[in-house]
Amino acid sequence: MSPTTLLADTSLPEEWVFWICAILAVSGAVGMLLSRKPVHSALFVASTMISLAVLYVTLQAPFLGMVQIIVYTGAVMMLFVFVMMIVGVDASDSLIETIKGQRLSAFIFVIAFAALLIGAIVNGLTGVPDGNLDLANAQNGGNLGGLAKIIFSEYIVAFEVTSALLIVAAIAAMLLAHRDRHTPKPSQKQMSKARFERYAATGILPGNLPPAGTYARHNAVDTPALLPDGSVEPLSIPGSLQERGSVRAVDVAAEVEVQAIYQGKAVTGTKSSDEEEDE
Repeated sequence: MSPTTLLADTSLPEEWVFWICAILAVSGAVGMLLSRKPVHSALFVASTMISLAVLYVTLQAPFLGMVQIIVYTGAVMMLFVFVMMIVGVDASDSLIETIKGQRLSAFIFVIAFAALLIGAIVNGLTGVPDGNLDLANAQNGGNLGGLAKIIFSEYIVAFEVTSALLIVAAIAAMLLAHRDRHTPKPSQKQMSKARFERYAATGILPGNLPPAGTYARHNAVDTPALLPDGSVEPLSIPGSLQERGSVRAVDVAAEVEVQAIYQGKAVTGTKSSDEEEDE
């Protein structure tokens, strides 16, 4: 069966799906190359992968289509997007050549990959075998069975080498991200002792500084925190506010009201029941 016969047997909906997905895939690839932001480039790659998945399903390879969406688009690419959004990538970093000769090597790899891709396309157009994927899938009980037979029989060595390369790449990534410590990591006990030793030497509280309004009736940055004995904690007010004199005065009436409520007395406004009885 010639390629012309195969194209003639293609139905009109399949042609529409092919051209739409092909345009979207190529547009996503071009957008990835021309985009200035890494996150946008990753999203363009995701759109290209989804278009390829639709083409796989159209070509009667549903397993490859689902793997393309679930594994590559749903897991790998989204992981790239989240990492770039959280860590961030500076555009100036990509202009620095950290390894000598990497641009020349990249150019050689691009030429080799283009030659390989062109050869595969030419081979696909000139060496179309008889039959279609329906017949190939039927020989092994379906598309998944056919893929399993090919992977674990004819291409078992290439499959195992690829898995070994992925493992090596994962280990290399961990080694590159690892940072050696020049000093041993302090334990929780050592950090606690160091905090109290620093307090003994400098007088700075070993714990967190009291926030504004801890024992006061107003939760504002200019309200001093009151210690349990009723005195003002000066460290609870920023130094800039202290220099400007913008420190709120302690509301004594509010303190009396709090004490009355704590003792179980009825309070109306800012007067307790004992004060009202005295009046």
